[in-house]
Amino acid sequence: MRRLKIIILGAGRVGTSVAENLVGEANDITVVDIDAVSLAKIQERLDLKVIFGNASHPGILQQAGAESADLLLAVTQSDEINLVACKLAATLFNTPTKIARIRQANYLAHPQIFSPENFNVDFTICPEQILTDYIKKLIDVPEALQVLDFANGLVKLVAVRVRTDGLLVGRELQHIRETMPTIDTRVAAIFRRNRPIKPKCDTVIEEGDEVFFIAASENIKSVMKQLKRMEKPIKRIMLAGGGNIGSRLAQAIEDDYQLKLIDHNKESCVRLAQQLSHTLVLHGNVTDEKLLSDENVDEMDLFCALTNDDEDNIMSALLAKRMGARKVIILVNRGIYVDLIQGGEIDIAISPAEATIGSLLTHVRQADVTMVHSLRRGAAEALELVVHGDIHTSKVVGRRLDELDLPENVTLGAIVRNKTDNLKNAEVLITHHDTVIEAGDHLIIFVIGKANIPKVEKLFQVSTGAF
Repeated sequence: MRRLKIIILGAGRVGTSVAENLVGEANDITVVDIDAVSLAKIQERLDLKVIFGNASHPGILQQAGAESADLLLAVTQSDEINLVACKLAATLFNTPTKIARIRQANYLAHPQIFSPENFNVDFTICPEQILTDYIKKLIDVPEALQVLDFANGLVKLVAVRVRTDGLLVGRELQHIRETMPTIDTRVAAIFRRNRPIKPKCDTVIEEGDEVFFIAASENIKSVMKQLKRMEKPIKRIMLAGGGNIGSRLAQAIEDDYQLKLIDHNKESCVRLAQQLSHTLVLHGNVTDEKLLSDENVDEMDLFCALTNDDEDNIMSALLAKRMGARKVIILVNRGIYVDLIQGGEIDIAISPAEATIGSLLTHVRQADVTMVHSLRRGAAEALELVVHGDIHTSKVVGRRLDELDLPENVTLGAIVRNKTDNLKNAEVLITHHDTVIEAGDHLIIFVIGKANIPKVEKLFQVSTGAF
């Protein structure tokens, strides 16, 4: 596989997370930032090059090697710096692929800003919007730990924590078809006490297992009924924090739920009260026990802690849960906290960096990858990959699943077979050992271990002469 030369502008949480994911894949990484302390920390841990300086200065971009870079990731905290950096990289250095992190909705509302004639941005990502969509899916499927979409929403990969009342606890995976004869699904992976288990026919599901299963979106709820007891629908929600994510989420869900939002900043509360139509906006501290009690946190179906402070999120969520909130979800910027606190009193802990990293990895993978989701702090990935070539130029086209040279910890879970150019008319196939792969198929693949990613990319690359 060809080594990629990648420049990451910004050593914040997003930039650091990208570097951590890519540096172990034999890529040449350079990180640029004006924070010398952050650069020193990242260089201590990772094998990469760092440059101190303003990411939007031509001299700094030249020093970082923009003229020979394959990819520029502009993910600083400033939209304006990211835009200017992409423009300079295109104009002065002809950098082929430029991705900009854009936080402000005003920019995103005018896509012509990113055209080649203007700032010349090839792809944009908005971590706040990605997180908003991520949390909304968890609200819509309250039994899940994660809900990930593929093929424009036709297929979902869902993670659930199996409890004693699940119908499949203590039974082998091969009994899934007996339990659900009319519904096709596949278990892509099982994590037991934080260790991955390769799913086999005789694998027995145990209480506490984190099970990742793939199914057509229309079948998700039916499958989940077999894995665990269905919860009551969520109706009443309290949001702690009215920043970028809290305000976006409130706007997205306030028409469908009874919503309360707490924020410590009085000016923000006034602004939010004007923006939101069906949300009760409250000024106060999210860890104030009296405020939570006065606002009937014990009647909440869901409490979401979405501030920028990990400790406030953890403490307010623990407080809400002990006071009677049915379920709590929190954002935790320090990803290492996630495994420590999730699954106890805190139902779901979300690492913003992990939830958003897939949008960047999609553009780095060296096969035709249309979607990437990073899972379990980079220990696993779920990819949607498009098959090209024919039986002569491809290692997979025309071959049965059991004939593929897949690495040990790689599971091909589903195929979206598209007979037209419109995915809405596509057919969802859950894979079995005798499933034959065709050109044009969208494959949903679950990969455990970063060392297996290049192997998967190589397997699905097409030999010269395919086009």
